[in-house]
Amino acid sequence: MQSRTSAARPGRPRSAAAATAILAATREVLVEVGWSKLTLGDVATRAGVAKTTLYRRWSGKNELVVDAVAELFDELELPDRGTLAADVEGVVLQFAAILARPEAKSGLMAVVAESTRDDALRQRIGESIVDRQKRLVLEGRARAQARGELPPEPDAAESARTMDLIFDVIAGAVVHRALVSAEPVDATWARSFTALLLNGLTAATTD
Repeated sequence: MQSRTSAARPGRPRSAAAATAILAATREVLVEVGWSKLTLGDVATRAGVAKTTLYRRWSGKNELVVDAVAELFDELELPDRGTLAADVEGVVLQFAAILARPEAKSGLMAVVAESTRDDALRQRIGESIVDRQKRLVLEGRARAQARGELPPEPDAAESARTMDLIFDVIAGAVVHRALVSAEPVDATWARSFTALLLNGLTAATTD
């Protein structure tokens, strides 16, 4: 599956191969030693690059881990299963599968915790992970409108607010279920959640 990390980012290392190796090494070290013991020196050694290569792009491990985790979430794709409900179920299951990976789980939880004390880190999480994945909501809405499942939204401001709300509901529910409650996000849960999302509270009693 093609990654979207090739998009240009300010301060990105000149060598795309070096950046790819660094982010992959970061995820490997996360799995082996965890966030608390991860150092940029360990990552540089694993990636086969000088530490100065890392410091040209990342000021510390928080930022490095955010970008390494963001690359995982860039793998998300909105499947075309024929209906809006089936599409949502598919992306929910993909999202949960990524969250189940040790490098995503440990990395995301760590940087989110650190971001409660670091506004710049919170902004980086928003830009690198949250904002980049809102594309899925846009794609899903456009596809559903083309099918006639959803009406067009003439007001651009209201459309943007709706997009943010939908993303928050889906991402928040899946993260809470998978990482906070540590409960399975399987096909049955995804189907029930999607019914509630699309149909409202009445779906909880009619599913």
